[in-house]
Amino acid sequence: MPVRLIDAGVVPHLRSQTLYHGLAYARDERAPDTVVLATPGEPYVCIGFHQDAGHELDLAFCAEQGLPVVRRETGGGAVLIDSDQLFVQWIMGPARLPPRPEDRFELFARPLVATYRDFGIEARFRPINDIHVNGRKITGTGAARIGEAEVVVGNFLFDFDTGLMAQILRAPSQAFRRQVDRSLQSYMTTMKAELQSVPEVAEVAARYRRHCADALGAELAPGELTAAEIDAIERVEQRFRSNDFVYQPGGLRRRGVKIHEDVYVAESDDHDDAGTRRVTASLREGRIVDIALDAGRGNGDLSRLENALRGVDLRPEPVTRALRQNSPPGFDVDAWARTILALASPPRADRP
Repeated sequence: MPVRLIDAGVVPHLRSQTLYHGLAYARDERAPDTVVLATPGEPYVCIGFHQDAGHELDLAFCAEQGLPVVRRETGGGAVLIDSDQLFVQWIMGPARLPPRPEDRFELFARPLVATYRDFGIEARFRPINDIHVNGRKITGTGAARIGEAEVVVGNFLFDFDTGLMAQILRAPSQAFRRQVDRSLQSYMTTMKAELQSVPEVAEVAARYRRHCADALGAELAPGELTAAEIDAIERVEQRFRSNDFVYQPGGLRRRGVKIHEDVYVAESDDHDDAGTRRVTASLREGRIVDIALDAGRGNGDLSRLENALRGVDLRPEPVTRALRQNSPPGFDVDAWARTILALASPPRADRP
């Protein structure tokens, strides 16, 4: 049975999210399985359904930059979105997709990976839901059950402003913001970064359509939105414009920022009888990649300690050993070890 293709072209920022939501809510037993391609016409910030916008974002900065905030009904974290992205959205009946989430993501990733490779980018699927190029993330995907539809979404990333992404996030310190920016530069990539140029969106879309048809084992037949679907999209847009919806308190609060499946930026701070300590670090697979130590006034030069901690496993024995072997006289090794080891907990989700 053919799959309907809606090639929406360039759409207003809100429509880039409400398209798939409206199609999902309008779906009934007569609706075709649908693939949507769309490019946002202007930049905005999008947060996951369970996030708290005030906790995750620097809302004052977003307002100063004229960046609207949109809450989606799929999960994941806050992300900067603009016209350098081509959205791919599947709105399907359950029978079209594998029942296991990991298999569903792999199927969705297959035509994205094949398209990147058409342009000479050595992309590969990184379970559970990322696409990487030599260890650097180029695409993330998300999924949700919306109405009677199974929804899977992702994108092609032509270019990305890591500096602006770091600025939109609410950060406990400037060291944290700098670490996020550096980590994004190190562990994210784009088509422009891989190719030194940006392919035409139309060519990427054309190649994707062919690979998507192969992956789904079905023809992609161009189609149009029905009146009922347009009505559903417009109703979703009305709800998504509501401040009550966008800024509702979220249950999911992160004390760190996930760059991709293995990489986090986290910060830990303590103030007790031993003094003031702030530690900001990027972590990869449980190992310290980069770290900044701050003891406030009278800090002194802690660069030797920072260098000694880079590459160290975030476990008590190696952290304590690195501190003891490289700390200056009077340095409270045990107190600093506690603060550094607390970095292991920030990436998890906390319920208020």
